[in-house]
Amino acid sequence: MMPKATVKLIVTGDDFGYCPRRNQGIVECFLAGAVSNVSLLVNGSAVSDAVQLAKRYRIPIGLHANLSEGLPVCPALKEQSSLLNKEGFFHGKMGIRAVLADGLLKMSEVKQELIAQVELFCELTGHLPHHMDGHQHVHVLPEIRHVFAQVLEEYGIRHTRVPIEPDLPHCSWIDPPLMNFYLGVEKDSLNTVDVFMKHGIRWPDIYIGLSTMGKNMSVNNILRAIDNATTDFLAKVDCAIPSNSPLCPDQEIRTVTIELMTHPGYPSVPPVGGCGEGPDDFSQSWERSHELETLKNPELQSHYKTRNVQLCAFKDL
Repeated sequence: MMPKATVKLIVTGDDFGYCPRRNQGIVECFLAGAVSNVSLLVNGSAVSDAVQLAKRYRIPIGLHANLSEGLPVCPALKEQSSLLNKEGFFHGKMGIRAVLADGLLKMSEVKQELIAQVELFCELTGHLPHHMDGHQHVHVLPEIRHVFAQVLEEYGIRHTRVPIEPDLPHCSWIDPPLMNFYLGVEKDSLNTVDVFMKHGIRWPDIYIGLSTMGKNMSVNNILRAIDNATTDFLAKVDCAIPSNSPLCPDQEIRTVTIELMTHPGYPSVPPVGGCGEGPDDFSQSWERSHELETLKNPELQSHYKTRNVQLCAFKDL
């Protein structure tokens, strides 16, 4: 059981706008009190439907900046760009990392596309994103992190995601190839912290989502991640407080903010879905509906209450 603390938990449903079945699942989770925040793909094939649903149900919404899957939204980059492969699509999750490592990605074009996506988000929703993160964690990649931070500062978007999950190295159930990718994401994220801080960007105290993604999501895994991360965070805070401080750890009830990244929905059915080139394998898998059912599990909702976990959105921070 966690030490005495109030936990403000942002449960973000990623990839809103990817396909109608993804949208349906995310909205079901929101209405059930299982998701409290969404992240929108403005180049998703069902983005218009997603925006209308967000307006109808007053779902707090941010931007899931996409530089890795599908088509760009900036007209000037659709014909020829370092962001595109020979088929005219973004390079993919691993492809963008390879092109970046080879020094072939133009940061001026990265900024053009990020600006275009923010502008389109504003046009669709009527407001700035409450937060902005990166699809497939592209926002913490070398070089891109600097451009991303500049765009957020220029638009006054205050919150983002920094995917550093404290308990990740101890999660032995994660397949080795996936673990290698996750550890790479965490390394990039650690190198991003100073960049984001320099630009006045904020993020929750704790991030969870890599160890609980897809088939690895369960009520026990979510609660384990929340409890372990909160205990570790509070221990570090208490160690930083001088012994003569009036903030006595034994008396003060602290507030801890956490983002839980999720991908609920019903599996995409080709050819419907995607961001311009059809839905990917993960979006078509049973793992999406598995996340949906896990998040809606009444047992999880009950445990939130007993642990003093309050669901909220980035706009509430």
